[in-house]
Amino acid sequence: MSKPYVVGIDIGGTNTVFGIVDTRGTVLASSSIKTLKHSDFNDYVDELHTELTKLMADTGTTGQIHGIGIGAPNANFFTGMVEECANLPWPTPLPLARIVSDKFGIPVAITNDANAAAIGEMTYGAARGIKDFIMITLGTGVGSGIVINGQLVYGHDGFAGELGHVISKRTNGRLCGCGRTGCLETYCSATGVARTAREFLEIRNEPSLLRNIPIDEITSKDVYDAAMAGDAIAKEIFDYTGNILGEALADFTVFSAPEAFIIFGGLAKSGELLFRPMRNSMEKNMLSIWKGKVRILPSELKEADAAVLGASALGWEAK
Repeated sequence: MSKPYVVGIDIGGTNTVFGIVDTRGTVLASSSIKTLKHSDFNDYVDELHTELTKLMADTGTTGQIHGIGIGAPNANFFTGMVEECANLPWPTPLPLARIVSDKFGIPVAITNDANAAAIGEMTYGAARGIKDFIMITLGTGVGSGIVINGQLVYGHDGFAGELGHVISKRTNGRLCGCGRTGCLETYCSATGVARTAREFLEIRNEPSLLRNIPIDEITSKDVYDAAMAGDAIAKEIFDYTGNILGEALADFTVFSAPEAFIIFGGLAKSGELLFRPMRNSMEKNMLSIWKGKVRILPSELKEADAAVLGASALGWEAK
């Protein structure tokens, strides 16, 4: 009898979430560790092994894992390597699949974390039945997974879909962790929202609830809470962010004509604070042949489950 379970692992810039999944796509159990806790990758894998081994024991799945699928920033499906990544604390290139496989004694397959989320959304969430869509993940950075005719786009080298590093501001743009300036993720990620808040507070004099927080400690959640409390500057920060993201979505439509954009990640929980300006900006900047045709949809999956389920699907193919 074939082994009936796989493991899905989502390595984010802040947290790593992992779960055990059965053949029907049910997450039996999940847990997490801090990605940034260990500067040495082998120490990180040791903790992952310890915690995942406990999870297997608790669920009675020890020895029954067919494979491990991993979604991680800049993870290359073809080579099993993380070639380069600004949001992870370890030196690259990193042979992620080989190291994890050797540690667990289980076959491993990897892909970009946003691609993994796209697979999960296409199978279980808002993209069910949609053959052409783009997944946009708004977390520590901005990721994307491009699906055309029901297939993920990897490109010739496995790196297609890095839309967070499309330049959104070519003049006086913010420095990005990738080394370039003006990348979309420097404005529209959770960290980008916090950067916008600091800039607004430094150059303006209006009162704001955000001034009650040390400026270097402001997070996107703080901006959300202030906006929900009626803070004018916080609301303007979301308008600013949504406008930039909407412009980008209009540009992205040109190259693949998606039926929908699926918005996923912590920042998507901001709801209409972000979606209203994003939607208005996209329509304002959309080429006329696509006006009114492209939807913007929030993810229908739990934030953790989408990437875990997507990554786990790779586990069935791991060899």
